[in-house]
Amino acid sequence: MTETRPKLGWSDLRGARVGLWGLGREGMANLRKLRAMEIEPALVDDKPASDGIGGQPVLATDAGGFTALCQCDVVVKTPGISRYRPEVADLAARGVPVVGGLGLWMQEAPLERVVCITGTKGKSTVTSIAGHLLTGLGYRCMTGGNLGVSPYDPEAPAGPWDYWVIEVSSYQATDLASSPPVTAVTSLNPDHLPWHGGVEQYYRDKLSACSQPGADLTVANGDSDLIQARSRLLGPRVEWVHAADEPGATWIEPLGLLGPHNRRNALIARRCMIAIGVQEATVDDAMRDAARGYRPLQSRLQVIGDVAGVAFVDDSLSTNVLPTVAALEAFPGRRVALIVGGQDRGIDYVPLAAGVSGRESPTYVLTLPDSGQRISAAFAATGTRGEAFAGVTDCQDLETAVAAAFAWARPDGIVLLSPAAPSFGQFRDYRDRAEAFARAMRACAVG
Repeated sequence: MTETRPKLGWSDLRGARVGLWGLGREGMANLRKLRAMEIEPALVDDKPASDGIGGQPVLATDAGGFTALCQCDVVVKTPGISRYRPEVADLAARGVPVVGGLGLWMQEAPLERVVCITGTKGKSTVTSIAGHLLTGLGYRCMTGGNLGVSPYDPEAPAGPWDYWVIEVSSYQATDLASSPPVTAVTSLNPDHLPWHGGVEQYYRDKLSACSQPGADLTVANGDSDLIQARSRLLGPRVEWVHAADEPGATWIEPLGLLGPHNRRNALIARRCMIAIGVQEATVDDAMRDAARGYRPLQSRLQVIGDVAGVAFVDDSLSTNVLPTVAALEAFPGRRVALIVGGQDRGIDYVPLAAGVSGRESPTYVLTLPDSGQRISAAFAATGTRGEAFAGVTDCQDLETAVAAAFAWARPDGIVLLSPAAPSFGQFRDYRDRAEAFARAMRACAVG
């Protein structure tokens, strides 16, 4: 498919016939923005949750909705709708541009004061760190995008803002027709392949946030071979950041983050701040003061409790191999019972087996449906063994896995939920899975 990225801003939609395709979280922000502009769009959703919103009908895409979109001058889609769907190509062939809310905002934002953060994993953490540090230094900063609030949503906190730190998903990246001068890439690993149509297209889409018109500097994870190998897809200039940079730095300590990957995330945030001209970011004492009071994001390598000397760590937001391996690296010298598995998206779990094989401390793997048996097969295929590897056990549910993990981890080990898979199927979302993990921990305390 020939890529087209219409260079439209929100103000260009005035007087146009607008179709709104997708009514999820960002779709509703799009609707609020359009209505604030006194535009009543045609409402279309693949699976409408209701027949109407505010007295306006919602059409199913395959039941009159697509026909309605074809009659519009422009269509604003939600990120979850793949740009590679045939309907998008059909609309483009009819001369109907398909845009996204974040892309519309970027066309008109003061990009010299915007930092975009992307990456397979780590982008939410870097976004939240940068936002916290900028606020701690006395600046008015909005953090948003894929992380939470859309910067253009009328319900977003009111400015004025000195800076915006925006998390950009691979889905949203395909909607951007411009890039700010400074963008960061935290990591790269296969993900969301059905949406993008393949791993290399996913990589190109993800990294395209760094290289649209206006791009200058990409602050990138220098420890990632995958990013290094695709440096041609980054901005005109690249600054590589490694977890081992700034040895002895103490300003990071008040952030309270675990693992070398999170140390690198903090360093990436700092480099971005320096790149956009925040002079205080060069001063360690100022940064240490600004770092105080940071609250790590939930379900991202979060210690949630201790039972009889065993620490329980919630990393429920880990949905592929990369963050799970990074989570293991956060506990050198510690005995770890690792709980993995969830919705099966067909990803390769051999790198997970390799990551476990590389640990010098005892590691016991407990798997969950639906991907559990494929994870076990990956360990069997790689012949994972050694004195530190305690084996793999397939469990029928999370409660069973937690009980077995706790029994093995005693008296001073770690029970780590880092699933390397989405939660859907057994749970509503990663939060529901995290709550189930916490309940199972409490059951261990009672038992």
